[in-house]
Amino acid sequence: MTGSASELARRLGDQAEAVCREYLSNGHRSGNHWIVGDVRNTRGRSMHVRLRANAKGPAGKWVDEATAEYGDLLDVIEASCGLIGFREVADEAHRFLAIPRPEPQSRSCGIQCQPAATRGSPDAARRLFAMSKPVTGTLAERYLAGRGILLTAHERALRFHPGCYYRDLVTGETQTLPALIAAVTSLDGRITGLQRTWLAPDGNGKAQIADPRRSLGHLLGNGIWLGLDPGTPVPVIAAGEGFETMASLRTAMPALPVAAATSANHLAGLTFPPGCRRLYIAADADAAGRHGIERLSQRAGEAGILALALRPQLGDFNDDLRHLGPTHLAAWLSDQLVPEDASLLPPSG
Repeated sequence: MTGSASELARRLGDQAEAVCREYLSNGHRSGNHWIVGDVRNTRGRSMHVRLRANAKGPAGKWVDEATAEYGDLLDVIEASCGLIGFREVADEAHRFLAIPRPEPQSRSCGIQCQPAATRGSPDAARRLFAMSKPVTGTLAERYLAGRGILLTAHERALRFHPGCYYRDLVTGETQTLPALIAAVTSLDGRITGLQRTWLAPDGNGKAQIADPRRSLGHLLGNGIWLGLDPGTPVPVIAAGEGFETMASLRTAMPALPVAAATSANHLAGLTFPPGCRRLYIAADADAAGRHGIERLSQRAGEAGILALALRPQLGDFNDDLRHLGPTHLAAWLSDQLVPEDASLLPPSG
C-alpha cells in the first residue's frame, strides 16, 4: 500500500541523501550519515541521518544525540516543513517522490499510518505548538522588540517555529518561513488553537506574503492570554482583538493580565475568568470592532462585571508604544483607569 507511513518511509529511505539535501539543507554529508543540527533543519552537528542501510538499521533513520529524539524521514518532512497531520506529510512525501496520491481508505490502516491530527483542529494546534521553541534569542523575540513589545520569558503562550509551513490560498504554492506562534487557550490553560505570524527571514517585520497572520483551532470563547495564571481568580483584566495591541498594553502595564481574542466576533464571545470584577476593553475604530466591544460590554454587564474602554492616543496601542514609548503610554492609560487600579501601572520615575 503506497500510502502507508511505513511504505512512504521506506521509499524516502531509498533516496535518503536526496531527501536530506531537500529538507535538511543546512547539513552536510559525512561518510554514511547526513549531519545537521536538528530535525527542524537548524545548523549544527547533533543529528545524524543514516544514508544507506547497514547492520545498524535501514536507510533514513535518524537520531539527535543532544535530545535523544529519533525517527524516520517522514518526521524530517513534518518538522522541517512545519506540517500538521499525516495527510499533509503524506502529500509532501508524494510530491517529493512524484508518485500519485492513494485514494482514502475506508477503514483504519493500523497504528503506523494513523492520522496525527485533523488540519485546523485543536490537536493540530497543540502539535505545532509543541514543535516550536521558546522565543528567547530567536527571530520572534527580535520581531517583537522591533514592535516595541517587551515581554518576560515566563509568557507561556508564545513560541517560535523556524520553518512553519505556509500555503498561498490563491496559487496553492507552499513554502516554509519562520513564525511567531501564539497559543489560544481556555481559562484552564488548555491550548484550543493558535495564531501564526510569519516573519521576514531576518526578523525585521512580517514576511512579504499575502496574509502573514493566520489562526486555527477553536477560538470562540478563548484567547491569547498573557499574564493569566489558570484557575486563579483574576479581579481585573484587559481584552481586545489583536495580539500586538494587547501585548503593547501588557508591556506598558506588566501587572495586568490581558487577552487577545484574534477578531471582533471572537472578542464578543470571550469567556470571563473567575473572580473578574472589572474589564478594560481595548477600543478599535472599525465597525466590526465596535460591534465586538458593544457585545462584550453587554455580556460583562449581565455577568456583574464593570466594562470600561481604553482608547489609544494614535491609531492603536502598538502605535502609541512604538512612537510615544512605554512611559508615555502608561501615563496616557493612567487617566483611563479607575483609581484603585493605579497599582497596575509600573512605578513612575
